[in-house]
Amino acid sequence: LKYEVGQFYRLHHDYIGHQKDRLCGPRVLTFFLYLSDVDEAGGTGFEDLGIVVTPKKGRALLWPSVMNHDPSLKDGRTRHEALTVKKGTKFAANAWIHLWNYVDAKKIGCA
Repeated sequence: LKYEVGQFYRLHHDYIGHQKDRLCGPRVLTFFLYLSDVDEAGGTGFEDLGIVVTPKKGRALLWPSVMNHDPSLKDGRTRHEALTVKKGTKFAANAWIHLWNYVDAKKIGCA
């Protein structure tokens, strides 16, 4: 991922409801890694939790998309957004961990 000055990603959730009925299952965790420092702003905001994580090269985040007691249910607290970069460039990488084996499901067109 690359965000330059003025760029952002709106408030959203990583849970995709219809995936709970697919072989891969829903996204249960999001792993997010900052690959660069950012000169100003550009953090990751979790509005419902009142948290903003400041980008720092090598910093990693891991958050759930589902409820512990039932991984078919969305955990609404983890809506998040990429806040606007005000100075510098933000590089990052993310990966979504699904409940079931995503690779095999994708091979047969079910992911």
